[in-house]
Amino acid sequence: MTNQSTSHLFMIEPESFNCNEQTASSNHYQEKHALENSEEISAKALAEFHALKNEITKRGIKVTSLKGSKDCPDHIFPNWFITFEDKTMQIFSMMAPNRRMEKKPEMIEHLKKTYKLTSDMSSLEDKNIFLESTSSMVFDRVNNCVYAGISERTNKMQLEKWCNENGYELIVFETESHTGASIYHTDVLMYVGTEIIGICFDVIKPEFRELVKEKVHRFHDVVELSSEQILNFCGNAIEAQNTDGDLFLIISSAAHDALEQNQIDILHKYYKEIIHSDIPTIEKYGGGSARCMLTELF
Repeated sequence: MTNQSTSHLFMIEPESFNCNEQTASSNHYQEKHALENSEEISAKALAEFHALKNEITKRGIKVTSLKGSKDCPDHIFPNWFITFEDKTMQIFSMMAPNRRMEKKPEMIEHLKKTYKLTSDMSSLEDKNIFLESTSSMVFDRVNNCVYAGISERTNKMQLEKWCNENGYELIVFETESHTGASIYHTDVLMYVGTEIIGICFDVIKPEFRELVKEKVHRFHDVVELSSEQILNFCGNAIEAQNTDGDLFLIISSAAHDALEQNQIDILHKYYKEIIHSDIPTIEKYGGGSARCMLTELF
């Protein structure tokens, strides 16, 4: 039986963390100018990393974490690879040159102890073709569907090619952020759980909205998020399970606090608990939240 979520997550402990100037043009949720010095930002991010990791592990969810590198300001976001239940893995192409450096040989070798590497799409970076793994593609693993919003970091032709080659139905759409530009990653606006999907329809362009509504309601109940809640990273969530099979939703404290009580009540029907931790520095300077910090190890 295919599982939507896993009991084992992967994290990268930041050796350094700061506003990444190479991603700022496409990430409209990222603070463009650091208001603190780099040492203060890195220290706060490290503390926030450990706090989130501790909240996850004390619920019985396993976390494997590796140490990041000083030359990678976004190393805390390990969204350059995917693992699958058949113990295979794939490596993807990243837009920012310093994010391409995150694919450290020692990390890949560590993963290859468990997973067979079946595809490495890094060569696409030389052709300016980018598909940034589980951030570009939100997976419904049980029903073999991929949801994806087109952006600078999510190439439509490569997306279609990947889904055809890997046997996934593609639900593709266009988005519009609070700035009027496309949303850089699909996992900013939606997540897929075993029985429920959280999604913001308001940021999906009208001509695609009804199609996406139809698709998400096929197999799941749906909790709708507002465009204002997306600014608080309510869509950047991930489902995980503990060794007893209990399901949890992991989000940031900012996202949790931005949810309406009726939304929380709905989520508690499907999850033993909503795990959340305060990660304001990571959200402010990285433009990503809890889901961006976690990659599933199946």
